Amino acid sequence: MNYTVLIEQDENCIYIAKVPDIPGVLHSRKNIIQIMGRIKEAIQVCLEAEQDFM
Repeated sequence: MNYTVLIEQDENCIYIAKVPDIPGVLHSRKNIIQIMGRIKEAIQVCLEAEQDFM
């Protein structure tokens, strides 16, 4: 599956990433590579949790 990830940079040079299709998936980091890894993990956790409820 593919999800859109929105990444913004705030006034303190911190990257903020969110996934509009999955409410609550939001991470912030100083490094763009770190944030992509963390957002992938968050998506996996949400998808696994969703499967547990089905």
